[in-house]
Amino acid sequence: MRIRSLKSVLALSCGLLSLALSAGAQEDKALPLKPFADADHVLYTPAKEGAKRLPVKAGNLTYHGGPVITSAKVVFIFWGPSFATGGADHTYATTLQADRNQFGTTGEYNVITQYFNSSGTHIQLANLGSGTADMFDTTTPPTNVTDSAVKSEVNKYLSTHTYNSSTIYEVVIPSTSYSSSGTSTSCGGPSLAYCAYHGHFSGSSGDVKYSIEPWPGCSGCKVSGWTDVLNAERFFCRETREAVTDPDLNAWWDSSGNECDDKCGTPYIAANGYACETVWSNACQCCVQTR
Repeated sequence: MRIRSLKSVLALSCGLLSLALSAGAQEDKALPLKPFADADHVLYTPAKEGAKRLPVKAGNLTYHGGPVITSAKVVFIFWGPSFATGGADHTYATTLQADRNQFGTTGEYNVITQYFNSSGTHIQLANLGSGTADMFDTTTPPTNVTDSAVKSEVNKYLSTHTYNSSTIYEVVIPSTSYSSSGTSTSCGGPSLAYCAYHGHFSGSSGDVKYSIEPWPGCSGCKVSGWTDVLNAERFFCRETREAVTDPDLNAWWDSSGNECDDKCGTPYIAANGYACETVWSNACQCCVQTR
């Protein structure tokens, strides 16, 4: 979802799910828009805070002239010592890596290959894991991981790895930390408002695309009955597709400011066992799982 502030645009992606939400239910679109603190460079949708649900809005995505990532890569930055050792967090990390390594050639990703850039070049299926190596940063992240801290962590990675303009740098933090945007927070924080987000900033080598992937296990973000890693896979699916189709927040979204996953977002577990969610297809003017 997109929030406008003069020339700035904001959207954070999240599940909008309550504890009782099943995998067949729709997102909550009833909440009022809020001027989040990082409206100049990130995109997100408020987390579920009420019981009222609205149907998915009709209307195709339209192109606004900005870039897309035609052949994308994803680098994970796992921030926290527990990701690098044996145990649940290590399994969480390696499962996300395995999901990433196959996602760019699936039908779930193929849906967004209908979208294109200003020269008419369409998004392509891609090996998302073909970029520079993931990083396991064994330092302990702060309890409150601000947006500035996320960007600093990405810059830390780029200080020892080659920058790539087609890469989305996705920072994963453990359940002992939470993300914040001003006074708004993700799961684990004192003011739950979102589940994950993607954005961009100007780095020393160019335009850096990034995402923060907090722990998704609270009732406002998870699908009831799903494991933490399934919920994390769902947000990886969402943030990656939205970052590919709208990396600089000026490419593909509809008349209400919704990006491709904002318009749909019904979670499900794919045939390959990884979690994802429905996404908008202009081709059929409907929400689909695959194409």
